[in-house]
Amino acid sequence: MPDLSGIVKAYDIRGVVGEQLDAALVRDLGSAFALLIKPESDSVVIGHDMRDSSPELAAAFADGVTSQGLDVVSIGLASTDQLYFASGSLNLPGAMFTASHNPAKYNGIKLCRSGAAPVGQDSGLAEIRDTVEQGVPAFAGQRGSVTEQDVLADYAAYLRKLVDLSGSRPLKVVVDAGNGMGGYTVPTVFAGLPLEIVPMYFELDGNFPNHEANPLDPKNIVDLQAKVREEGADAGLAFDGDADRCFVVDERGEPVSPSAITALVAIRELEKEPGGTIIHNLITSKGVPEIVAEHGGKPVRTRVGHSFIKAEMAKTGAIFGGEHSAHYYFRDFWRADTGMLAALHVLAALGEQAGPLSELTAEYSRYAASGEINSTVDDQVARMIAVKDAFGARDGVEIDELDGLTVQLPGGGWFNLRPSNTEPLLRLNVEAADAEAVRALTEDVLAIVRG
Repeated sequence: MPDLSGIVKAYDIRGVVGEQLDAALVRDLGSAFALLIKPESDSVVIGHDMRDSSPELAAAFADGVTSQGLDVVSIGLASTDQLYFASGSLNLPGAMFTASHNPAKYNGIKLCRSGAAPVGQDSGLAEIRDTVEQGVPAFAGQRGSVTEQDVLADYAAYLRKLVDLSGSRPLKVVVDAGNGMGGYTVPTVFAGLPLEIVPMYFELDGNFPNHEANPLDPKNIVDLQAKVREEGADAGLAFDGDADRCFVVDERGEPVSPSAITALVAIRELEKEPGGTIIHNLITSKGVPEIVAEHGGKPVRTRVGHSFIKAEMAKTGAIFGGEHSAHYYFRDFWRADTGMLAALHVLAALGEQAGPLSELTAEYSRYAASGEINSTVDDQVARMIAVKDAFGARDGVEIDELDGLTVQLPGGGWFNLRPSNTEPLLRLNVEAADAEAVRALTEDVLAIVRG
């Protein structure tokens, strides 16, 4: 029996093409997914990114789905949030072929139920894995059919309906698509808006010839920063490979933290629904819940990861949620994440006032932060215990273990230390009043972690 433990992750399926993933395996995964969702739907919508392997794998998955008697609606090239739009608007389960920001040799599948509801390890992925490992049962009935449907224009119109830029002043915006799906969606979404777009790396190329399509790594936004300054642009946007995340830089080329974007968008959503609930994960700045509460909202803290965010949004009826990783979730978008919608909110907020983006976002940036720092360790558990013991012995320290280890220090500084689910790493995020306090606390923690 095949062992899929290396590719079935917490939130998706991902692996090296030709070694861990091939068309035969993906066909079985499609069959297993069809068996999972048969009780609720007779069709599946499928999209794929621009990676060389994506069309073949998407077709193999469709073959598996139809082999179980279900129909397939193929939307072809798509961003991940475009697939979520199709799942939501058509009310169908979906499969998106992408490995997001991973290098070219990888591919993967993000799955959802009807209405873009997440499929994670505890909500279907483990069952799919077990079905494939044990052998997918054959279906004796009539095979399903495949139809094609282009939803790009409807997706763009839906987003523009949610954010009104009609009153915006003209803005010049540099967009770095990283040779990913933003190069496909941005021209249609931004068409007709009061925006002058300066495109960077819009050519679809799953080999990522210019830089990795991961804007959270500072080295991957260097070109964007330089171009914003060179063009005298009002803002810069960087999308990851499947264009579901968006990272923002201001008119100086300086990065705007996803926490500041979360607070900005939260306030705009609260203007539409006063008193609404806003979700933030435990690594976002503590400025986020402060600002939400000051504007009459109800901040709710949750674990890191889209399945936890979406589950909490469903439970609380939250109107919006944001993560430190630049994932932004909207109730009006089936509680799914869409960086494109967050980008439209930022541009609308900027266009509604005369000042620069740096001035607008300064009020949402209250503290200094380290960003995520990874450390390779031999024993994650032992290192975590060592940190807990060391800080737990200090006066006035508060510790919780909702997701990893979150340590609140007297004076307002805090840090979170979390183990990676897939690598021998510990991930550290530190926040404090100023850069010097962040540096000191970071060194203090790393001395124990890397001891």
